[in-house]
Amino acid sequence: MITYKLSKRQARLFLLRHQRLVAAGGTGGKQGIYDYVRHVGCIQYDPLSIAGHNHELVLQARIPDFVPAMANELLYRDRVLIDGWDKNMSIYCTEDWPYFQRRREAAARHRHNEAMAAMVAHVREELESRGPLSSLDLESREKIAWAWAPARLSRAAMESMYFWGELSIHHRVHTRRYYDYTSKLLPAELLNASDPNTTLESHFDWYVLRRIGSIGLQWNRSGDGWLGIAGLKSKERTASVQRLLQSDLLREVQVEGLKLPLYVRTADTPVLEAVLQEESADVPQSDAEAQPQTLSGGSSFAALLAPLDNLLWDRELIRQLFGFHYRWEVYKPVLEREYGYYVLPLLYGDRFIARLEPVLNKKTGILDIIRWWWEPGEALERGMLPALLQAFQALMRSTGATGIRFAPELIVACGLQELEASLPATLAVQ
Repeated sequence: MITYKLSKRQARLFLLRHQRLVAAGGTGGKQGIYDYVRHVGCIQYDPLSIAGHNHELVLQARIPDFVPAMANELLYRDRVLIDGWDKNMSIYCTEDWPYFQRRREAAARHRHNEAMAAMVAHVREELESRGPLSSLDLESREKIAWAWAPARLSRAAMESMYFWGELSIHHRVHTRRYYDYTSKLLPAELLNASDPNTTLESHFDWYVLRRIGSIGLQWNRSGDGWLGIAGLKSKERTASVQRLLQSDLLREVQVEGLKLPLYVRTADTPVLEAVLQEESADVPQSDAEAQPQTLSGGSSFAALLAPLDNLLWDRELIRQLFGFHYRWEVYKPVLEREYGYYVLPLLYGDRFIARLEPVLNKKTGILDIIRWWWEPGEALERGMLPALLQAFQALMRSTGATGIRFAPELIVACGLQELEASLPATLAVQ
């Protein structure tokens, strides 16, 4: 069995290159979006939109010139991407549809009461006669206990039909979902394809390999990185990891200072080996001595990351490798929040330097930065400005913001004068 030995710095550099969080890390346009989703399996969707939806924040950090219309076309016109369930609500490549057959079959086995059965029949009649509909288009005020909270019976029926695959999302208007029959949206050869994984073991092996690739490096311990894989407990996960190691689809990675081994897809090891080769000459022994990593041609890279960014899926791993502890506090009571409601990490090179809370004012079009926290030992340096400006420009373009404004009290308190002064002259909506 091949085992790689890495420093924490080398592990960070591989993760960032795997996640395409590097200068010139990926291609632009719709092809770049598809290539990235194909590479990592899925990206998470979340309905909240404070400075863009989660998947838009994921993509603006990686895809040059990204605007949300690109993702919407791939989802609802080209249909090479699809809304589905993978790591919770997600977006994945439509070609993966057959691999989720077990999930759909399990949802279809769930027993419903007579009221739900009647509403399902009503939904079918309305879709046949009226075409794509949202649950609000159905005249139903009756409510039912649902997964998150009481919901209209029409919504529960449509979501059930979506979970078992009869319906798919035709399009969205903001966060409202309009459904249609999946048979009208996906090609017959895909709908009729059998699940490639004929046994539960092969399904688990496929999923473990997929999930490790979604992050880049992952360990065999419970955590958010493994969420959403039904039936995969510690015993089953360990067995899958061992089978994948034996078949050389996975390889072990030992990182200095980490007690548990990490695992990497064998298909991704050329990138890992390139990082090791590039870092083998004159690399500082201490992570603390390392200079900010440029990762490409001498130009540094910065990005504002989504709360549910793939890089952050296993937050304990990020804490140990990057020394950055991030929690998404959006569902925490105000008094229990350490930072804020919708806080984005700021990545610069191979380290997290700050976190900030942006809010798009939908009336004025201004992107307001209402809070900013530097990480310990970090402060604005003139050399950071080009990369930071590009990061903020990407966020502005993605949100459609017409300008950006820092809360006045932040500018002096956080030493942001040069950044704030540079933004109006540099950033323009393209």
